[in-house]
Amino acid sequence: MIDHLELEFSSGFITITGETGAGKSILMGALSLILGQRVDTSVLKLKDAKCIVEGTFKPGERLRNIFETNDLDFEQLTTLRREISPGGKSRAFINDTPVNLPLLKEVGKLLVDIHSQHQNLRLNDHLYQMEVITHMAGVEKELSRYRDTYSGFTEITRELEQVIKETSALKEELEYMQFQFNELQSAHLVEGEMQELEADLQRAEHDEEIRSALFESSAHLSAESNGILDRLRASLSQLQKIALLYTPSKEMATRMESVYIELKDITSELELEAGKAGMEQGELEQLRERMDLLFGLMQKHRVQELDELIVLRNKLGDKIEDLTFSDEKIGQLDQERSALLHTLEQQAGILHKKRASAAKEMQLRVEEQLQQLGIPNARFQVELELTKVFDANGSDQVRFLFSANKQLSLEEISRVASGGEVSRLMLCIKSMVSDRKGMPTLIFDEIDAGVSGEIADKVGGIMDHLAKGRQVMAITHLPQVASRGADHFVVYKEDTSDATYTRIRKLQADERINEIARMLSGEEVTEAALSNARELLRF
Repeated sequence: MIDHLELEFSSGFITITGETGAGKSILMGALSLILGQRVDTSVLKLKDAKCIVEGTFKPGERLRNIFETNDLDFEQLTTLRREISPGGKSRAFINDTPVNLPLLKEVGKLLVDIHSQHQNLRLNDHLYQMEVITHMAGVEKELSRYRDTYSGFTEITRELEQVIKETSALKEELEYMQFQFNELQSAHLVEGEMQELEADLQRAEHDEEIRSALFESSAHLSAESNGILDRLRASLSQLQKIALLYTPSKEMATRMESVYIELKDITSELELEAGKAGMEQGELEQLRERMDLLFGLMQKHRVQELDELIVLRNKLGDKIEDLTFSDEKIGQLDQERSALLHTLEQQAGILHKKRASAAKEMQLRVEEQLQQLGIPNARFQVELELTKVFDANGSDQVRFLFSANKQLSLEEISRVASGGEVSRLMLCIKSMVSDRKGMPTLIFDEIDAGVSGEIADKVGGIMDHLAKGRQVMAITHLPQVASRGADHFVVYKEDTSDATYTRIRKLQADERINEIARMLSGEEVTEAALSNARELLRF
């Protein structure tokens, strides 16, 4: 268990040793947290306490762009922090600014590359092989341009396929849709027509009653012998006779004359409406036929309102119009897709050419280093094939082939390489890729498994060479590798009355001699082991 631990690592080659089970994996787990890995709460021993892991790095100018893109403060010293609450909830920070986990992981990948023994399996992964040869070729800008084109190509391809699919399905229904549309179009549907028809039919059904009421109303007003107008006219005449004799009668006569004129107008309108109220039998039949037509269409298309029929007619018209122009749209999309495909082929060709050139250089360098690492007959080949199949990396298919013996043909690594050979091969590839990527910190977690003796010393030499201009850490069980470090840390356990804690400390010169001697001889440190340790350390 680790309750509290602070470490400061210098630049150059740093080695970390310790007995099996001392807690080196805990350190790697803590580091992986600030590099964006997901939290496994089972490793938290104190379930009621907050866990905080923090690391400070020198990012260099190569990270400035990602900081500015994500609105983060760029500083010469960048701090990544991860806080895990007792409930298991995780929070991430970069320079005290809260960030999401994908961003923390993206930044972490540019700061530290951790290589553990199980990652040797990635050598058999074609995607990893593609990643390696791409880095070796230095085609990041070309790949970015290609991926922009590829994104547009895949998008327009999906759109084209969707349009073709929809058009094909609709064309099968076109004849029926055209029939439905023609039927609705010929019906000359008008908004609000149903209400007007219902009102007209209701009036037609009471036609006699309406005409009778209009005629009688007119008769009451205009009858010659006893009609209201005739009697009102007589009253008006009497008032006009006395207008000069009786002054109030003049005003009454004026008012009565207005009433007379108004009633006379009403009488004329009543007579006109009575004449129009009558509906011919043919007109009534037309109204009924129109209502039957509209109700029939509504029932057929299962709608409740006439307006819904109009909406359906318009939709059918739009679909038919789309189909009319679909062939033209398909042709346009196909033309755009062909243009993008041509650009894609050119860009993929450029990627292939540069990767092929890098593959030749890589083959020579890997074989040279493998020979130095004790595989004198090593052969390594990058098989690169340009295909007509495009993906996010181009149209190349890549395979790493290997043979450790003269009499054996080149095969895929998983078929012919032993564990020690895979470790050495991965170390060679990692060293080249790291040089190309300019990664500031490399961590090798027991990558030297399966080697010993003189080869182990050469592995340490490669790691030491890698540390020129960067920080390289090696967690190792090999004294030959451990002795190469400029700084040497040891991980150990410390027992207290209530718990066992994992500790780590930097060794001084005499302590390094004892630690290397322990690694050489085991628990019982002999004089011979101490002498060998001094020789390895050149003390």
